[in-house]
Amino acid sequence: MPEASVPDKRAVRRGFSRAARTYDAHAVLQREVGERLHQHLEGIRLEPRRVLDLGCGTGAAFAALAQRFPSARVTGLDIAQPMLHQAGLRTPWWRRVTRGPAAALVCGDAESLPLATASHDMVFSNLTLQWCRPEAAFAEAARILSPGGLFLFSTLGPDTLKELRSAFEGAERVNRFVDMHDLGDTLVHAGFADPVMEMEIITLEYESLAAVAGDLRAIGATNAFPQRSRGLGGRTRWREAEARYERHRRDGVLPATYEVIYGHAWKAAPRTSPDGRAIMQFHPRRPG
Repeated sequence: MPEASVPDKRAVRRGFSRAARTYDAHAVLQREVGERLHQHLEGIRLEPRRVLDLGCGTGAAFAALAQRFPSARVTGLDIAQPMLHQAGLRTPWWRRVTRGPAAALVCGDAESLPLATASHDMVFSNLTLQWCRPEAAFAEAARILSPGGLFLFSTLGPDTLKELRSAFEGAERVNRFVDMHDLGDTLVHAGFADPVMEMEIITLEYESLAAVAGDLRAIGATNAFPQRSRGLGGRTRWREAEARYERHRRDGVLPATYEVIYGHAWKAAPRTSPDGRAIMQFHPRRPG
């Protein structure tokens, strides 16, 4: 990823920290995509002992993960401590009744996970990886997964918020996102096998540009790239942006397009030993 497109992690942490208390009331897209991401587990045979919810936010996925994998230990990791505070308030009722373990919470960066190598059997990540360098985040996911472990994620593609980007033409006010095919190649390079990638378009509807911007602020999804434009550029610039966004109005509403990418892949067995020697696998020939 070009250096100019690498998110400023301080800005990411600051944005989500500020939005911790308002996130759940506005995270409509995140909840919907999270539910669809869970549906991708249908038909996959997996009984993980340790599951990492990478970029867990306020812990919205904890209940579904606990229901699907009741014997697994779930760890929630997020870059923003206030998000983890909100996540800590989520204790599913069946955990309280059975006194089973609640999710462990860890503050950290997806590009440098404070977790042991091969310590997890599954990594689940819903709409988090767009805030990371894919090559770094994928490499870390591969590192902490045991061989045969599953990496399941959703992220955003290049057509996301295309209307907002066109409204602020000439100004870097909207994040840039990585193409699905590039993500698939990066998965293989990071050590994953058999990647499966899917894409769909989800469109949210708003009454005004102010409502779009308000929702983004309320979930912490502010522009975090180093060359981003600061501020709104004054009332004149804002009114010009509103006028350009109005060109997209259909049936009385303004669209906000999201290109949602779903992916999953399996941690491949290592090809070399820690000292660099090739690992050869021999399988006995069956009697003829």
